[in-house]
Amino acid sequence: MGQDDASSLHLLTFSTLYPNAGQPHHGVFVENRLRHLLASGKARSVVVAPVPYYPQGRLAAAIGRHFGWAHFAAIPAQEVRHGITVLHPRYLAIPKFGMNHAPDLLYRAAAPVLARLLREGRRVDVIDAHYVYPDGVAAVMLGRRFGLPVTITARGSDVTQLPDYPVPRRRIVDAITQADALISVSAALGERLVELGAAPGKVHVLRNGIDLAQFRPVDGSAVRAEIGISAETKLLVSVGHLIERKRHSLTMSALVALPGVHLALVGDGPERAALQALAQRLGVAERVHFLGTRPHAALAAYYAAGDAMVLASSREGWANVLLEAMACGTKVIASNIAGNPEVVQAPEAGLIIRENSGNGIAEAAKTVFATPPDRAATRAYAERFGWDETTEGQVRVFRSVLAQRRPAA
Repeated sequence: MGQDDASSLHLLTFSTLYPNAGQPHHGVFVENRLRHLLASGKARSVVVAPVPYYPQGRLAAAIGRHFGWAHFAAIPAQEVRHGITVLHPRYLAIPKFGMNHAPDLLYRAAAPVLARLLREGRRVDVIDAHYVYPDGVAAVMLGRRFGLPVTITARGSDVTQLPDYPVPRRRIVDAITQADALISVSAALGERLVELGAAPGKVHVLRNGIDLAQFRPVDGSAVRAEIGISAETKLLVSVGHLIERKRHSLTMSALVALPGVHLALVGDGPERAALQALAQRLGVAERVHFLGTRPHAALAAYYAAGDAMVLASSREGWANVLLEAMACGTKVIASNIAGNPEVVQAPEAGLIIRENSGNGIAEAAKTVFATPPDRAATRAYAERFGWDETTEGQVRVFRSVLAQRRPAA
């Protein structure tokens, strides 16, 4: 790997947002950042990714299925993904009522695992937590118990939405005050951490990168054939969960003002039936294609098939789909929310919607369609967002944290 074991950083990556056998697409952005860091040879890590306990017995299992937990039964206690050992301790998740107690439940599940790792001789220099609440709060509790420094990465709603609730806000403020360093995936989230009480010098903006080998210009004709449209037909692509926050309804309503334009929705979720009904009411059902979930490794062809990729979300931390699409040579149309203007900064990247509405999306789409596509220029723009800078930034943060801790020790 280029570094010997003594000089490498030894991390414990801690997050409930991590892919697993039952949820292969869950938290891929956390795994990707870690994979690129480890590939540098400057760090090693074991991952502790707690998952909700899936109940036993017919009645309990029926309750679990009601809340969509059946896939948790397929998650092993330990697995290896891309050469990284991932441990999955079970924690008690209380549907609808457990938000205030989630950090304590995560801590109770993870503490015995960390104690065992240390007892077995596992070296841990830093606990690297992802998502401030509840994960980061639990990580700070683990750090206190085991005398380990803690870094926390803020990724979106953990600092933009959850602080609206009194108990989570208090615990979030305590955690970001006690953590040794904080990482935000956008400048906007970094500013939010400071607003919540973090010392400015403790906050480091390290954006997500893009895997330029995986996401590249490819032939999208097979996707168009799957949908049943010609090469000349204009196609908007939207990749993401079918949930209210992604506001696919706005993109769908834009089709009313875009005659002949089709929309491919790549993803699934609880809003699917409602979106299908909306497409019928709007009279655009024949032009909306629900493609369901696709493997992350297969997304390049779907991005490349589009004339533009639309992200209409009401909030994001750092929207990886924007960079993924651009790396495939496809311009993006993105909502005007915090974070997105940091990604879309030039005409070859795409457009920020002037008005977050169906009309706003339609107006932006017409502008993009009117300009001959220069996929090479869009790809070149995306190439500025590789992982190397983020990897080096992480190493600097972790080493700085250790340097500050060692004199006291």
